[in-house]
Amino acid sequence: MANIKSAKKRVLVAQRNTERNTAFKTSIKTAIKKVLTIAQQEDKTELNAALSKAYQLCDKAVSKGILHKNTAARKKSRLTKAVNKLTLK
Repeated sequence: MANIKSAKKRVLVAQRNTERNTAFKTSIKTAIKKVLTIAQQEDKTELNAALSKAYQLCDKAVSKGILHKNTAARKKSRLTKAVNKLTLK
């Protein structure tokens, strides 16, 4: 553990940010799984709403600095590709 007061504070801040980032990333993964399950059920209106929510979470993560913009773009692209594959069957 750090001895200097400011270093101790930075440790606490880093810990808090790590928890927030992990929670946000988990919510993105959950949203993606939800979209994929809805895509199998073939409910178009619900699918569009869930897909929009997943996109929104990815974009918000980029603006907060949790995800890199290319990572978010890759996640959205792979999700769209998977949804198209599931709905075309």
